[in-house]
Amino acid sequence: MFKALGLWLCLALPFTAQATSVVFLNPGYRQEDFWSRYASFMQAAADDLGMQLRVEYGQSQPALILDQARRALKALDKPDYLVMVNEQYVAPQILRLAQGSGVKVFIVNNALTGAQMHSIDTQPHTYAPVLGTLTVNDEQAGFKMLHALLEQLPAGDGPIDLVAFAAVKNTPASQLREEGMRRALADFPQVRLRQVVYGGWSRQRAYEQAQVLVQRYPKLRLVWCANEEMAFGAMRAFEEAGRVPGRDVLFSAVNASPEALQARIDGRLSVLMGGHFTVGGWAMVMLHDDALGLPINRDGLHEHKVSALHLIGQDGARQWLDTLKRQDLGVDLRHMSAAGRPVDYRYLFLETPSP
Repeated sequence: MFKALGLWLCLALPFTAQATSVVFLNPGYRQEDFWSRYASFMQAAADDLGMQLRVEYGQSQPALILDQARRALKALDKPDYLVMVNEQYVAPQILRLAQGSGVKVFIVNNALTGAQMHSIDTQPHTYAPVLGTLTVNDEQAGFKMLHALLEQLPAGDGPIDLVAFAAVKNTPASQLREEGMRRALADFPQVRLRQVVYGGWSRQRAYEQAQVLVQRYPKLRLVWCANEEMAFGAMRAFEEAGRVPGRDVLFSAVNASPEALQARIDGRLSVLMGGHFTVGGWAMVMLHDDALGLPINRDGLHEHKVSALHLIGQDGARQWLDTLKRQDLGVDLRHMSAAGRPVDYRYLFLETPSP
């Protein structure tokens, strides 16, 4: 009788599935525009897709990020997925911690380097497998930024002095943007790259470096920057030296923060690229589908790219400022899912591979 009653209760009561849980190891600061906006778009995706998301901010400290990973992976209520960034090359250590945990690991923005992949491949039982990787067109962005800067200068035969603010040497996104800039130099023999400095994504550090550079290279016309924080730091030093941004010296930057968008509208930033804070949201779509048992690597690839970085003109900057008022950017993230789609469906946000 009790067995029958128990069976009846199981059938009569509604079944509530536990939401798929995700922990994102955000390498930045909560108050940092890029990484806070990145997390907000991920949260919008989680809300749209019925997922649970917890964000841990690593404050650019590898030791803190590793501690956050360790606690998440050893908790009684482990997440279903751990999303991380290979910032300052922390990924292999986190993959080692994740081995045998039952938590699936997904990498965004900064992929494993070739050397890291080789080391992991030779020790498959030491590291957890990577479910997938989603990065952006960083190398192409670095290339396009320099081209766009040169297009704004009048034609002439004289040499053009350039300095570049890369970020850090042990972060793939910074490396790739710098590589793109260097590749573009081959198209402009009149450009003299005077110096590359590493500003650590920091406004203050770039300001201090630029105070030296503006005196060392008095004929500088172009300042290429791997993010907007370094651009604003460098810009301050040039302004203090009496150089007018957008007129005497042209600046480029990456990241569609409200401050950067306004500087693009005002002409203080001559070139701006942005949009890559959306990558975490697209990753959430893929994790949602994986939890449903749908193949997210249906094209046979485990590493995918999003062409999220776009040149933003002055009109585009005005539109972006309006769009940023919406956490979900007006995007129906559920519509991006492969659920209910044909087997040959390809995620709309992925870059089409070259033939």
